[in-house]
Amino acid sequence: MSYDLSLLGWTAFRAAELPEGTVPARVSRVDRGAAEVIAADGQHQARYTARVRRAAAADPVALPCVGDWVALTWLPEGRYELDAVLPRTTAFVRGGVSRTSVGGLSGDGQGQVLAANVDVVFVAEPSMHATDFADLGRIERLVALAWESGGTPVVLITKSDLFESGLDQLLDDVRGTAPGVTVHAVSSLLGDGVRLVRDHLEGSRTAVILGPSGAGKSTLVNALADDTVMETQQVRAADGRGRHTTVHRELIPLPGGGLVIDTPGIRRIGLYDMGEGVDLVFSDIEELAERCRFGDCGHNGEPGCAVLAALERGELPERRLESWRKLQREAAWMASRTDARLRKEQQNKWKVTTKEMRRSGRSRP
Repeated sequence: MSYDLSLLGWTAFRAAELPEGTVPARVSRVDRGAAEVIAADGQHQARYTARVRRAAAADPVALPCVGDWVALTWLPEGRYELDAVLPRTTAFVRGGVSRTSVGGLSGDGQGQVLAANVDVVFVAEPSMHATDFADLGRIERLVALAWESGGTPVVLITKSDLFESGLDQLLDDVRGTAPGVTVHAVSSLLGDGVRLVRDHLEGSRTAVILGPSGAGKSTLVNALADDTVMETQQVRAADGRGRHTTVHRELIPLPGGGLVIDTPGIRRIGLYDMGEGVDLVFSDIEELAERCRFGDCGHNGEPGCAVLAALERGELPERRLESWRKLQREAAWMASRTDARLRKEQQNKWKVTTKEMRRSGRSRP
């Protein structure tokens, strides 16, 4: 089977980045040491070259991921080898953050790319759970990461057919959680809102769907594809939680154009190299902060703080301010861990250079 790569997002801009003597392909799935790719002459499994493995060992962000455009070389034994990852236009990266008993956060300052070259980030949240404050916080976190990736976030309140009343109020609450972001109510089983989602994928645009297990991500992919391309399971009746149906990330071309990346359910996702994304999600707090008496106001009791004044007047929910503080702390923590890792890498490089210079009889400059 042959493919028109332009329908997968291949452009003249990307072609200019392709190394001489190689052919382009897009990664549809990754396995350990190899990737399933879609090239013009069909689908293949391509193992990584030593150069790709060394780059990934030095920085996990360089590891090929779903959505990447890559350069393939043809080997005499009749198979392709993945020789290089082409520059990414966007990348959805999560940090290596986990819970600890001290300080609540830890991390190695390294990131993992969940999806690359994505135009739209669908943040899926099931309607029967979205009234919970923790779930609003999850929407804020994922939308912040979506902005930071370079893609456009769109929040999908899924399984809207199960929400008995107050759906409009729920959508308004979510819009307040993600200022300026499009929010849709979707019932994949009934088809409600699916056309609105499909409209975000015109042409060769690529979307990734993120959200917890049980959010209906795979069911939505099937509705978009008008076919059963992903396995689905029911939410557990005992606790309302979803089972992990999707166990890997996969790029799926849709009939009529557009591509979508389905992902496993996300329980916790750490920030990585975060800055503007948090500011965009909390633009209401940023606007209030501009009216504070002091430019370096931390909104922790300083006189003339416009943020705390809005909190006292009931104009700013306390939950939202606490969520902002939490993400600010986490972003600062990850930045410090990243800086420490980079300093360590530079020190190690200097030690290696010094040893080599001593062996060759040269002295330091």
